[in-house]
Amino acid sequence: MGYKEIYARYRQQILDGRLKPGDRVPAIRVLASELQVARKTVETAYEILIGEGYFVSQGAKGTRVNPSLRVASAASMHTAAPSRLLGQPVIESKGELRLGIPALDEFPHKKWLLISGKTVRSLRPEEMIIPPVMGYQPLREAIASYLNISRGLNCQPEQIFITSGYRANLRLILSVLAQPNDKVLFEDPGYFFGQQLLRRIAPNLHYVPVDRQGVDVDYLQRYHADARFAIVTPTHQSPLAVSLSLPRKHQLLAWAQQNSSWIIEDDYDGEFHYTRKVIPALKSLDMHDRVIYTGTFSKTMMPAMRIGYLVMPQETVVRFSELGEILETGLPLLPQKILAQFLSEGHFYRHLKKMRILYQQRRRIMFEAIETSFPGLFEFELTDGGMHIVAFLRRGIQDNALAALWRQHELYVRPLSNWYAQTQKRYGLVIGYTNIRSFEQAQQILQRVAAETRALMQS
Repeated sequence: MGYKEIYARYRQQILDGRLKPGDRVPAIRVLASELQVARKTVETAYEILIGEGYFVSQGAKGTRVNPSLRVASAASMHTAAPSRLLGQPVIESKGELRLGIPALDEFPHKKWLLISGKTVRSLRPEEMIIPPVMGYQPLREAIASYLNISRGLNCQPEQIFITSGYRANLRLILSVLAQPNDKVLFEDPGYFFGQQLLRRIAPNLHYVPVDRQGVDVDYLQRYHADARFAIVTPTHQSPLAVSLSLPRKHQLLAWAQQNSSWIIEDDYDGEFHYTRKVIPALKSLDMHDRVIYTGTFSKTMMPAMRIGYLVMPQETVVRFSELGEILETGLPLLPQKILAQFLSEGHFYRHLKKMRILYQQRRRIMFEAIETSFPGLFEFELTDGGMHIVAFLRRGIQDNALAALWRQHELYVRPLSNWYAQTQKRYGLVIGYTNIRSFEQAQQILQRVAAETRALMQS
């Protein structure tokens, strides 16, 4: 008996419901003895099942069927999506319509598992010491290559600093470059968790309104020309998803150059554009090196990876390096090595291309399902792309109550008004759609809240 047969047997038992989420499976040694096969054979089968999400390893507690696993019933397998027919597990993500969660059902699990296995087996003794603070060099090279090709940058690997994500990017940048009382500007509305962080680490925090052309640079120059930092999301503004117009991009860059200020560009989902082929990053237009470009792999790969990066302006590399040695410890090496290989072999490019097509389809499905389920309640402003939509309330300001109602039914949307820091607000729901696989699924989800939503909005 080979590892493929062991793998297939377990997968079928899970799909048939004979093994249920949380059930414990035999230890590798025990099963190998029972089947009279080499331990390596069973170990390989278990690795694949763990990599695909069917099993979870709990160390000394043994291996179990993934407690978070949801599997379609046998009756529904005939009408399931192609990924379901291939036996791809569907992982529960603690509620639906959540923001910032990529399409987990379409992640290339098998390719990732294959690269992971090779990486683990190739680990050398000298790589078991403290990892480089600024990141694994081949990953820095792969990210620089990707950004130069796909986002229009012109950066060197030496300018890449690998971090643990969005919050780490902001903390590190301000720690290295900011003085205690430097004025920091943030978009209004702006990323909810970004606001929470900045209120704690930037005592001189101010806000600049956003309209249909992005952040209002005229307002910035009129009231906050003396700011030291402006944190912006120019490709798809968070949360409104509008793109910063080209005239405003040039205006913002000119302000930064004239005032020796820094622009922190958060390109959190710039890869996902649908109505135009390419929206270049703001950094691609930066002739004076005043933009600090930041990104993560949470939206493009998986949130659990916790790998982000920033592109340091040339004049700041020494400062980032010196303070980084004090503030940072370096990310674990293995995830960096796996990701570097995934990028350098071209899998990341292929994955993004596939996701652009998929998300465009799923966004259209979500629009149609909302309009069908709630005719006349919401209105939309079609934007270039992104991973969420904003459903603006046509009447009323009850988006907090509405979001709370939906969350009671495990629909994890967010009220738009909570993303505003100042008094001028718009009202609606910020809705993720990336894990919606069909119009029928979207309708079924929305029907959970349809009657109560209509009752609330009529009250």
